Formats: sequence, structure tokens, C-alpha cells
Amino acid sequence: MDVGVVSRSFPHLKNRDIADFMSRNGFRWTELCFSSIDAKYWAYNGRSDLSTLSDEKAAKLVSDYRDREIEVTSIGVFTNLLEPDEQELEKNLAYFEAHMKIASQNKVPYVSTECGFIPGRRGIFADTYEADFQWLLNSLKRLTQKAEEYDVAVALEPCVLDVVPSAKRMKDLIDQVESDRLKVLLDPANLIANSSEEDMFKYLTPHIAYFHGKDRKVNDTYGRVVGDGDIDWPLFLSLYHSHTPDLPFILEYVNIDNVCEIRDRVLFYS
Repeated sequence: MDVGVVSRSFPHLKNRDIADFMSRNGFRWTELCFSSIDAKYWAYNGRSDLSTLSDEKAAKLVSDYRDREIEVTSIGVFTNLLEPDEQELEKNLAYFEAHMKIASQNKVPYVSTECGFIPGRRGIFADTYEADFQWLLNSLKRLTQKAEEYDVAVALEPCVLDVVPSAKRMKDLIDQVESDRLKVLLDPANLIANSSEEDMFKYLTPHIAYFHGKDRKVNDTYGRVVGDGDIDWPLFLSLYHSHTPDLPFILEYVNIDNVCEIRDRVLFYS
């Protein structure tokens, strides 16, 4: 089994140095977030100024990895698709589209995001849930239309903390968007409180783009490294090998000091 690691695990390094480290240590894939010291554009649940991210610079960042035989699985954006202000939402969607253009120009298949949330009000609220879900649905219908134009796909990461909190609800969303340009970034830590390991694959297998590898306790909101939470990793990885062999499995919540140890945990569990 091959393992990757998200590029934002190493914010203190330049991309070429991140890629060198990955290559030396046998990592195969990355989710490229523009978050390193030579490309600080990543803004979780929001957006940043991309005016200095030229086509040439973006191509160089991607080639930093490919030249070292690291596959760039996705461009990680993670903007807010639930922004309630219509003008701000338009800016977020345009920001996401700008990353689609980068992905398309550099033949990166996926552009990834979570649902997003209103700062200070993350979670599921009964009084607004259906309206929030419809708001997200509308945003994704627009983005998948753009994805068709750019020949990329949107990889959405469902999470128990957000408006798509389970594997079943993610399948419902896919059915309602009605586009094969919507895929799943499956992070089992983000669903384990509401979905079993088996249900994740039961509902989502045909739609999975790639995986995040981290862990979580079912009774709290904090992410942990693989093996430090409640996921049954031997079971999950057995299902991975049975249903989605060779799809990218990309570690999160690691750093330069522990990433090789956590990679070895994954290999032990598999």
C-alpha cells in the first residue's frame, strides 16, 4: 500500500523541499495546498488574494512534486460554500473556480473542499438545516457545471460537524446534485461518529476520489493522527483494499517529526 501526505503538513518549508522530503521517505501522493513559505495562499473556510499566483508559478509548484515522482492528486482549497452573504459567496465560488483553472491547466484531477461553515456557528442547527443543505446544493450544482468546463471534479469532504454529517447524507447530496463531477474526499475521522466503517464504503465507494488519513474520538471534535482515535483501522483498511484498491490515501494532522511513524502505522494496520 502506498501512502501520501498533505503538503500543508510542512508550512515552514518550500514546496521543492517538501517534495524532496516526501520523495526521500517513499510518499507517493499529495494534496497540494498553497500554504508553504513560497506560496502562502491557503485560507481555511475563506479565501485569499491570488493575484500573485500566476499560471507559471502554479505550474512550477505542481512540477516541484511531479519532478520527484510525487503525484498531485488534488488542489486543496477548503473555502466556505455556506457563506450566507450572496456577494461574499460569489467571491468564494470565483476563488474555487480559479483553483479549478489551475488544476485543469496542470492536469490535476480534483479540487477539494469541505462544505464550509459560518465562523462561530459550526454545526447542525434544526431551525436552518434544510435551508443550509439547499444552499450547499445550489453552490455545488454551480461548481460541478464549472468543473465540466474545466474537465476536473469537485472532491467534497463530508464531516460530522457540517451540513453533510454522514455517509448516507453524502450519498443523498450526490444524488441531488446529479453530476459525475462531484466526488467524495473520504476522511473516516470526519464521519465515524455517525457512520460505521462499513457504511462509509456501502454508500460512497463508487464516488470516492481519494482518502484523508487521520483519526478521531467519537465523543469529541478534535482530529488525531491515525491510531490515536476510535476508527477500527484494520477493518477500514481491509475495506479499502477490497473496494478501492490503489486510490490515494493521504495523511493529515502529521508533521515532519512524526509523519514517517504514522505512515508505518498505516502499513502495519493494512
